Amino acid sequence: MGFRYIGSKARIAEDIMSYIGAPESSEGVLIDAFSGTGIIAEKAVDLGWKVKINDMMTNSIVMSEARLLCESDVPFEHFGGYASVLEVLNSLEPSEGFMWKTYSPASTKHCGIERRYFTEENAKKIDAAASKIHEWKNSNQISEREFALLIATLISSTNNVANIAGTYGCFLAKWTAQSMNEFKLTELPLRKETAEFSVSNIDVFDVISDEMDTVYLDPPYTKRQYASYYHIPETLAIGDEPIVEGVAGLRPWKDKASVFCYKAKALKALTRLIIQQKAKRVVLSYSNEGHIQLDDLAEALSPYGEVKIVNLGSIGRYRSNKTAVENNSNVTEYLVDFRRR
Repeated sequence: MGFRYIGSKARIAEDIMSYIGAPESSEGVLIDAFSGTGIIAEKAVDLGWKVKINDMMTNSIVMSEARLLCESDVPFEHFGGYASVLEVLNSLEPSEGFMWKTYSPASTKHCGIERRYFTEENAKKIDAAASKIHEWKNSNQISEREFALLIATLISSTNNVANIAGTYGCFLAKWTAQSMNEFKLTELPLRKETAEFSVSNIDVFDVISDEMDTVYLDPPYTKRQYASYYHIPETLAIGDEPIVEGVAGLRPWKDKASVFCYKAKALKALTRLIIQQKAKRVVLSYSNEGHIQLDDLAEALSPYGEVKIVNLGSIGRYRSNKTAVENNSNVTEYLVDFRRR
C-alpha cells in the first residue's frame, strides 16, 4: 500500500494465519487488536474469518479498513466511482495549508525551522486533497468507509513523495529522487468480495473479546513509539492543525505512548492484557529483539492456561536506510499461542 511500517507482518502474514487456521465456527471473530496496516486482518478474511480491527492510531485504522473494502462498500455515488473522485482531488488548485506551512521549506518563514518532508509544490497538493476529503466527510457527501479509503489513499500517496528514510521520525537533509516526483493520488486495490468486519479506535486494554473469539496481538516490541514515528499520517487522518514541536515538527503524541515500549513495564502489561481476555485463545506475535523474554511471559501465563511458543524463523529486520540494509541484520519472529483452561 505504499506505506513503510515498523514491525509490519507483510512478509510472514501467510505463515501466521496458516498457523492460526480457519475459524472453527461461525460464532468466532478474529480480533486484530494492534492492526497496524491491516495485513493480518486481510489474510484472516481470506480464510473465512469475521474480523474486528482495532488500533489507538487513527491512521492505522484507516489503512487497515481500506484493505478490507470492496467496490460495493465505496460506490462514491456523488462522483461516479473511486477513479472519478481521485480525478477530482488530483485536479484541485494547490493550497497553502498546514502541510505546506509546517513540513515543507515554507516552514522557514512560518515556523522558524526549515523542514524538508515534502517539496512546497507537493505539500500544497497534499493540503488541497486533505482539506477536501475532510470537508466531504463533515458535510456527509461521503460515507465513513469512503472517507477511510480516501484517507488511506492520501497517506499511501503522500508516502510516495515523502523525503524520509522510512518513518516520519525526521526528514532527510538532502532531497531524494522519490521526494522530487509529483504528488498524485493513485488507487488502492479493492477486494473482489465483501468482508464482514467492525472497527474500533480505542486503547487495547478496552478491547473486549468473547469466549469463541481468537485474539491476535502484535504490540510494539521496542522503545520506538509509533505515535511519534507516524505523526504526519496521523495528522492527515485526523484533519487537525496541532501545535508541533522540535526540528521534526512532532504533533503532541505522549497521550498515545504505548506501555509496551517501556522495558520495565512491558512484561506486566502484556501479561495483564492476555489474561483479561475472555477469548479462549490469544496468539501473540513477538521477536527476539523485544523487551520481553518469552520464557518469562510463558511462566507468567502458565497458571491460567497452556502456552506454546512457535519459532517462525529469521527474517530481515526493519531497515530504514542503506547502512541498515548493508548490515543485513535479522530478527527471529515467534508466535506465543495461549489457550485458556
